[in-house]
Amino acid sequence: MKFPGRRNTKHYFPVEDKQRSSFDDEIFRPGNVFVVGIDQLLVDIEIKVEEDFLKRHEFKKGESFIIDDDLADSIYWHYKKNHEITGEFPGGAVGNTLHNYSILSDCPSVALGAINKNIEVGDYAYKYICNTSSKVNLSYLRPCPRPMGRALCFITPDSERTFAISKGCMNDLTPDYVPSEVIQRASALLVSAYTFRDESSPIFQSTLKAVELAKSFKVPVVLTLGTSGLVGEKKEFLLDFIPKYVSVLAMNEAEALTLTGISDPLHAAEKVLDLVDMVLLTVGAKGLYIGALVDESLSRLTKEPLHTKSIVEYNKFEYSRAQRRIDIKNPKKVYTHINPFRGGPVMIQNTNGAGDAALSAVLHDISANVYHRNKVPNSPKHVADFLTYSSISQISKYANRVSYEVLSQNSPRLLRGLPEREDGLEEAYWEK
Repeated sequence: MKFPGRRNTKHYFPVEDKQRSSFDDEIFRPGNVFVVGIDQLLVDIEIKVEEDFLKRHEFKKGESFIIDDDLADSIYWHYKKNHEITGEFPGGAVGNTLHNYSILSDCPSVALGAINKNIEVGDYAYKYICNTSSKVNLSYLRPCPRPMGRALCFITPDSERTFAISKGCMNDLTPDYVPSEVIQRASALLVSAYTFRDESSPIFQSTLKAVELAKSFKVPVVLTLGTSGLVGEKKEFLLDFIPKYVSVLAMNEAEALTLTGISDPLHAAEKVLDLVDMVLLTVGAKGLYIGALVDESLSRLTKEPLHTKSIVEYNKFEYSRAQRRIDIKNPKKVYTHINPFRGGPVMIQNTNGAGDAALSAVLHDISANVYHRNKVPNSPKHVADFLTYSSISQISKYANRVSYEVLSQNSPRLLRGLPEREDGLEEAYWEK
């Protein structure tokens, strides 16, 4: 387990020794920690278009919606023949996050979903597997006769993304392919609101089974919202589902507005903390917010300057570590905010995957806490039951840095881990 973020103190527990990977099921190897996620496996096909393209097809800008396979084929081959497809990548919000988590942590993760059982060299399923970290365990996927789903990602000149989904077998995960023993041993279960779009689909029932199992095993459930349009469609369902099952909620400002009716991100986070234990709220060019619950007796004052926005001195206790409501006697809401790392990249290729990257950093920190608790149970880090290893302030820095890495490249997934030494930091930072 690599530990999250860059720190100027040396940890006394080792990074996992480098060794040859085995075909055996390494997730159950003693000492390993992992996260598991349910995903609609997709291939992202990125196409640069003008605004009138969206108007001509009546595609709502910035949203995600389903189109039939014939229309998807027609658009795809039109742009393919004209050499105007800018990239084809493995996609899916949960798939991206699991891949990034494994890259960052050097630990396994488990993907649950459906994939074409007849995989041929060069097809979408083949490309998906080839471009997913070998640490992501795909052996629990359900093999299906239908092809993989495709997400046509239309990028307009303002870098806004609009997704037209051709379903394929993306919804064909059945409940019998949800392994109880895997969820029981996971550090967290990651699910997406996308799996709730069609309540008649097998993946809807599979997700409900998975979260019920996670709840029974006291495994934290992490939910990432899809788009504001989807949240609007499923708002009543989500407001019932979230307080029952979800520990960590990830969303952007548009999704937060739709869910809570509150445009101010701090007040939206405050409202969401009535439902969950921790919230990650990305606000684009304004960075990201993290809100969490902590027992009042364990809250820690920040050493940074105090800031006031819609909440007075909102960051006063940002050095606190997140806890779950079930482990708290006197819950206190704590917040932090961070602006984009170095002001953001000079040139943003596109924003696809930035939120998934930030969430992968949060998952890394949650699993690091489980790892450390198992290795050093008597450490002062575990005087109480915490959800995270780091303070929410430290997590925000880490999530911000990982998000920057994805924004700087033309791929929705990390192509490599973070650098061992960050450019621009003084040499003294790295002294032991």
